[in-house]
Amino acid sequence: MNELLANDMQSVAALMHMTQQQGVDFFQNLAARPTSVQADITLADRLPETGLGAAGALQHFNTKFEPLIVGSSGPRYWGFVTGGATPAAIMGDMLAGFYDQNTQSVKGQGDVSANIELETIRQLLDLFDLPRDFLGGFVTGATLSNFTCLAVARQWIGRQQGDDIARDGMVDGIKILSALPHSSTIKSLSMLGIGSNNIIRIKVQEGNRESMDMEDLQYQIAQLHGAPFILIASAGTVNTVDFDDFKAIARVKAAYDCWLHIDGAFGAFAACSPAHKQLLEGWEVADSITIDCHKWLNVPYESAFFLIREKHKVLQTETFQNSNAPYLGNPLDHFSYLNFLPENSRRLRALPAWFTLQAYGKKGYQDIVTHSIAMAQLFSEYVEQSGFLDLLAPTRLNNVCFTLKGREQQDRVQDFLVALNATGKVFMTPTVYNGWKGIRASFVNWRTTPQDIALVIEAMESVKP
Repeated sequence: MNELLANDMQSVAALMHMTQQQGVDFFQNLAARPTSVQADITLADRLPETGLGAAGALQHFNTKFEPLIVGSSGPRYWGFVTGGATPAAIMGDMLAGFYDQNTQSVKGQGDVSANIELETIRQLLDLFDLPRDFLGGFVTGATLSNFTCLAVARQWIGRQQGDDIARDGMVDGIKILSALPHSSTIKSLSMLGIGSNNIIRIKVQEGNRESMDMEDLQYQIAQLHGAPFILIASAGTVNTVDFDDFKAIARVKAAYDCWLHIDGAFGAFAACSPAHKQLLEGWEVADSITIDCHKWLNVPYESAFFLIREKHKVLQTETFQNSNAPYLGNPLDHFSYLNFLPENSRRLRALPAWFTLQAYGKKGYQDIVTHSIAMAQLFSEYVEQSGFLDLLAPTRLNNVCFTLKGREQQDRVQDFLVALNATGKVFMTPTVYNGWKGIRASFVNWRTTPQDIALVIEAMESVKP
């Protein structure tokens, strides 16, 4: 055995204690971390010949990179709809690394990790009050979740026309209808060979809305002359968290030959808010749903799951079966994630979600979601009363979309945001809404408090034009 590796094995308890303590210190002092940094780093292009050992590697990391790690999981990081990991989620993530399981089959030889994943999916269905006839699995984020769902939808379209796209390749005539699909959905269509430009765009409702206009949807469906189609709906748009009318969409699905996919990356968590869960009424008829965990579930980054109706199980297997290796067996003999999603190699990604769900339960996530919405409203009130800012749209849930007051200030929006982020007190992202340059603040982190809102307000006042 390599000498350094043997030494590390003998010292593993001390190494893990040292690493754990560093992580705990970071976690406990996260609110004090800057939300952005300016750094000029010289990147090494040579690998150490003999290595530094684990303790040496940690020391080298702490000297070169650790001081520059930002508080992206902290209470004032309001960009990219990023949550912050709960203590229980971090426990699960640590153990997932220690156990290092290859999460695939629920029966036969092998480990139990796929059963943990299935239990997590079932409990998430309970959290979101969705029917139990969805099958689900964990992937890296909304992009791969949308990709997985739309890949099965593509196979469904092919079967409606007598084709097996997974085996024989693309056929002409795949119809995609959507109003404001997320960029990850568009990226998925590109990767699937459908084409990112091949979306029939549905108009949005008038009155400062981002939800699809149902009359225009009916008109566009009529132009298809009975051809099957994929309808992509939004449970929470990225700028203003607007929701499509799922009760009306459910009636469309009942009347037409279509696959309904709902992107609920973070808006799905409205189901946890008694005051907002009606926004999702009707979504239970979907064929597939995308939901992120590293957003409002507050688990470590790179975690999402997909939901696809169990009745589409054969289509899903046709799309993702790994049947070219004899040692893997017949994909239809028993359930294995190997044949139900894109990745062959996958860790126990469900474990952080399982831990945090057990730790905090339904009530815990109702509290997190309700509190986040309250923090968004508190910040929204400041924007309205500030005198130099304007809301670009009503704050419907947890995102606040705003800009500098007056069209004449449009050229200064980016400079204002850069100066604000440079304070290191908060991080927000730029956006464009209805032709206006704007700023988006997203509230999904369980740590955010009114004191954080006050600190950000102070920073905004200090750099305002």
